[in-house]
Amino acid sequence: MKNTTLTMSFNTERLDALTYHMGKKEADLQEELKDYLQKLYEKYVPQATREYLDDRIAREENARSSRSNRQRNGASQAAE
Repeated sequence: MKNTTLTMSFNTERLDALTYHMGKKEADLQEELKDYLQKLYEKYVPQATREYLDDRIAREENARSSRSNRQRNGASQAAE
């Protein structure tokens, strides 16, 4: 599955203050937002739906890695 980029507005001064103080605690805003979004996902998306999506994503990743392995193997055999 592909990823989507989220865009939102937030007061610049507040964002500057947030990133400054997070930096003092070696916290990363991007990671914190990802974690919070994951918690929202787990809170609102039913377990059965999450399991279905996890399985679907895993199958797509396996298919993608199988294709890239075949392409690599084909390229290495052609080089011989």
